[in-house]
Amino acid sequence: MPKTAEGGSEDQLIKEGDIAGDYLERLLDILDYDGDIDLDVEAGRAIVSIDGGEDLARLVGEKGAALESLQELTRLAVQQASGNRSRLMLDIAGWRQGRRDELTELGTRTAEEVKETGTPARLRPMTPFERKVVHDAVAAVKGVSSESEGEEPRRQVVVFRDK
Repeated sequence: MPKTAEGGSEDQLIKEGDIAGDYLERLLDILDYDGDIDLDVEAGRAIVSIDGGEDLARLVGEKGAALESLQELTRLAVQQASGNRSRLMLDIAGWRQGRRDELTELGTRTAEEVKETGTPARLRPMTPFERKVVHDAVAAVKGVSSESEGEEPRRQVVVFRDK
């Protein structure tokens, strides 16, 4: 069985995605929402996407809050069915990808400003997903670094120029 970067087998991650897809399909049926469920495996985690329905924005919620909650419920359903803790990521109506693009631009722009001015920048509190995207964007800019500070839910990224 091929192993992924995180140590889980691709077959195991596909199984997690299938469990999650079944769980989410039942949820959509209960809500009477339309949506197409797609599974992918990327960077050692199962990624489940729901696209196509008009009502899906309601499942994202304000600033992705409902999406985060639904992702946690889906992870719990997978864990209950498989016995394994899941790192599954859920995206609905492309919200995470759009958010990823915005955060990549924010991280890159902030890193360039810090590199130029030398003044550290503290960004607003973010979810773990959001912080990871910003850290990745900052890491792509030479001469600056980032770290997370604070406690959840007020944890935030700080960008500073390398010494």
